[in-house]
Formats: sequence, C-alpha cells, structure tokens
Amino acid sequence: MTSSMRIGTRKSVMALAQTEEIARQLVAAASELDVEIVKFEPVGDRDQTSNLLTHGGKGGAFVGEIRDAVRAGRLHAAMHSLKDMPGNEDTPGLVIGATLMRDPPTDALVLRAGLTLEDLKRTRGEGFKIGTNAVRRAAYIRRLFPAIEVIHYRGAADSRVRKLDSREMQRLPGGGEVGPADALIMARSGLERVGLADRIAYDFSPLEMLPAAGQGIVAVECAVNDWQTRRYLAMIDDAAAHLSCDAEREVLWVLNGHCNSPVAAYSTISGTQMAMTASVLDESGGHFIEVTRTGPADRPRELGRAVGLDLLDKGAGAVIDRSRPEH
Repeated sequence: MTSSMRIGTRKSVMALAQTEEIARQLVAAASELDVEIVKFEPVGDRDQTSNLLTHGGKGGAFVGEIRDAVRAGRLHAAMHSLKDMPGNEDTPGLVIGATLMRDPPTDALVLRAGLTLEDLKRTRGEGFKIGTNAVRRAAYIRRLFPAIEVIHYRGAADSRVRKLDSREMQRLPGGGEVGPADALIMARSGLERVGLADRIAYDFSPLEMLPAAGQGIVAVECAVNDWQTRRYLAMIDDAAAHLSCDAEREVLWVLNGHCNSPVAAYSTISGTQMAMTASVLDESGGHFIEVTRTGPADRPRELGRAVGLDLLDKGAGAVIDRSRPEH
C-alpha cells in the first residue's frame, strides 16, 4: 500500500538539493512512500534587499510561511537549514522529526576572480570589501582582519557567487548601494550543495570562526501529533546530528538570542562524551566571550544549558541586549 508525504521547501538550488536528499533517504528506508516536494518562495527570498529583522528575523523570513502550511495540514513536513530556525522561541504544535547527518559546519572564503588569498593576507584586509549578512561572520572576520570593510550581502548561495563575479552593487536596506564585493564568507556545506566547492579559497577553522548553532544540519519539521509522519522521519534521523541540534539550540534558548546577535555554538561527540564551545561577540568583534564545556553525549540539553549559563555569568546578556534592534 502506497503512502504519501508532502514536504515543503524553499525554491533555492540549495534548499531543493537538501529536500531531494531527504526524499531519497525516505524512499530508500520505506519503499512504499511517495514523496512530493512542494516549493515555496518565502518573503526572505522575495525581498533580497531588506534587513531580515524587517520580516521578523530568519524565522519570519525563511521559516514562517512553510511552518504555517504544516500547521494547516497542507504539508506533512518542512525542510529547514537548522541555523535558520529560531532557537529562542517556542514552536507550538511542531517538532523536529529528523536531522540528516551533519555536513561540514565550517565557514569558507570565496574570492572574486583575479584575487588571491595572498592579496588578502598582504594587505591585512585594507581596501577589501567582504560580503555577508550574518552578524556572527562579520564579527569574526573583523577580529581576524580589523581593517576589512564588511558590506551587506544577501541572496541564495549560487546567486551570491554570481553577483560577486559580475561585480554587481548590492542594494542597501535603507536605500543606496554598496560594493562591489571582493570576497564573500559562506557556509562550506551550502557551496558544496550547489556545486561551487571549487570556489573556496580558504576554510576557516572553528578556532578562527566558530560556526552558528546548527550550521551544516538539515532539519525536517512536522506536526507534533502526526505520528505516521514522525514514524517515517525517525527512519532517517541521524542520532549524532540530533544530539548536536538539541545541545546547540539550548544555548540559543538560554541566551534568548535573536537573529541580530553574534552568537556561535558548535558541539562534537567522541564516544560517550560531547564537547561544546559557544561564544557571544559584539558586531565589531571587539568584545568576545567564549565558553567550552564537556558532558555526557546523551544529555545534550543539560550541556547546552550549562554553557549558556556560563556565558551569561561572563556578561553575554549585556552584549546581546546591545545588539537588539531598539538599541
């Protein structure tokens, strides 16, 4: 007997590649399952200029509309990049039913044609314009290259690289233009998904640029009481990725971070132990707080909570408050 599952996703090349991988794994695990991919163009993709805060942060910009379709019963499940899912708020009625095996979580540098890594090192960033919309990436690159100019840069992974190569100016949220960019900072996993890994000029280690919470993890969300869908999703759930998901998102919950907060959290598992490092920075990169802890891998939320509380004890709350839009 054939069963069906409708999975919602964004229209971008990367999102479709991630969702197609979910569908492939589901059919491999349950041959009777017929998976339909439903494409969305959420407001964050339709509006490539405005600051994401205009649309309620990443949650409102990329996740909200697809989540509403799951709640309304028009979809069985939704694909999200975990780092785009707000970690500081409840999601009534929904649950993460599966996480795929974690892709490389690190950030990478993409240079415009004609420039080399030696050019950047020689100038120490002086005269370089580097594009990103992530305040975490902006804060870390300013720590590494204080003289560099960070410019607002948005778009799907493949379109960002295209605009970099064509030296397009980038429209600013308040009007006007900036650019062109000399380089971009992007997730390695995203570049791999869209077939652009060969454009990576440099991989930042977690010591240089700590990943965002959940970076490299694909999450599948469904209704909490849809037990049939949850049963199917459990077949493709990667246990290690789910443990890291729970630990890193707990840090965001404790910190009450928002999408304008330079917060990073990254965990690794070795045997029965999990190690986690998390940090909070101001956007200039000048104020930097970092905490590392280890704990039992089967108690990830406890570890994430302890790390978050340690950060608060060191003054992270004040740094986050100063980064809120009203300040």
